[in-house]
Amino acid sequence: MARLTPEAPFLHPECEISDTTFGRYCEVGRGTRLANVELGDYSYTDRYADIANARVGKFSNIAAFTRIGATDHPMDKASLHHFLYRSQDYWDDAEKDAAWFGHRASRIAVIGHDTWIGGHAMVKPEVTIGHGAIVAAGAVVTSDVAPYTIVAGVPAVPLRPRYREGVAERMMELAWWDWDHETLRARLDDFRTLSAADFLDRYA
Repeated sequence: MARLTPEAPFLHPECEISDTTFGRYCEVGRGTRLANVELGDYSYTDRYADIANARVGKFSNIAAFTRIGATDHPMDKASLHHFLYRSQDYWDDAEKDAAWFGHRASRIAVIGHDTWIGGHAMVKPEVTIGHGAIVAAGAVVTSDVAPYTIVAGVPAVPLRPRYREGVAERMMELAWWDWDHETLRARLDDFRTLSAADFLDRYA
């Protein structure tokens, strides 16, 4: 029997999940933290990913020890420290700074369909990773990444397109990530054996 199902995500041990919704056939690796996240159909994380305030598309591949939507500190205040906004942890008569937490939650990172976020990479708040893009291991992404572009470095910069000219546009028009589960299975051999261009010639 298949391990992944449309009904509920497969959660490995020691995950911390809050305010998160899952699509079908999702998997969450050991020790991963998800907070205020939408994880699209077939997307998964490997071990110890830390994702907050993010909308993740379908078929996203998120490697171990990645960080997406890393929360920030109040750099314009007199202090950066937790006592400013997690004040209830320090004083019995103080409350948390709800406005600050609301500000954090509003700064959404967006990860497109069929993306690959490499191990130990970081995607900052309010950054959009386009469909089909690849973020290299260890990269720190501070600005938007165009669809089907490979980026690397600190800060991340484009290395090259994932496909030759014209293929990315055709792939986005095909939008195979919207196919149903049965169609994906029926075309599995072609996903495995055909180049992207040949796959498009057959199905686009």
